[in-house]
Amino acid sequence: MTSTAAAPRHMHLDLDEDDDLATTTQIFVSKLRASARRFAAASGAESAIVREAVPPARHRRSRCRVVLLYAGGQESDVTFLGPSSSVAGKEVTMSQFDTAIELWLRAGQERSRRWLMPDEEAADGVAIDISAWLNR
Repeated sequence: MTSTAAAPRHMHLDLDEDDDLATTTQIFVSKLRASARRFAAASGAESAIVREAVPPARHRRSRCRVVLLYAGGQESDVTFLGPSSSVAGKEVTMSQFDTAIELWLRAGQERSRRWLMPDEEAADGVAIDISAWLNR
């Protein structure tokens, strides 16, 4: 009889890890949604709504779409990209993503080709690569 500890990871399902992943995902999404008020304050907006919060996975980068609502009805729809979970030595962890977004908003929301990424799902067709912005 072979113990599961000796078996390759892909050979068995660890329910505890799946539960941990679900919990981590929920925390990630909840944390970004709860950061909306801080995003508004950092950007000088009256309010903000986190329209999308997607945690990183091996095949995709983390995403956060924020709609900022300014006085007079002006609106700004910004999509942010973080690292994928498979990026080694990443500059932004899941737990730092909201803080990095807040820093970008507070720093004046500069858009540069160095950190703008084409993104079909973003409102204006581009997303802010928060890792590239931090490495400017």
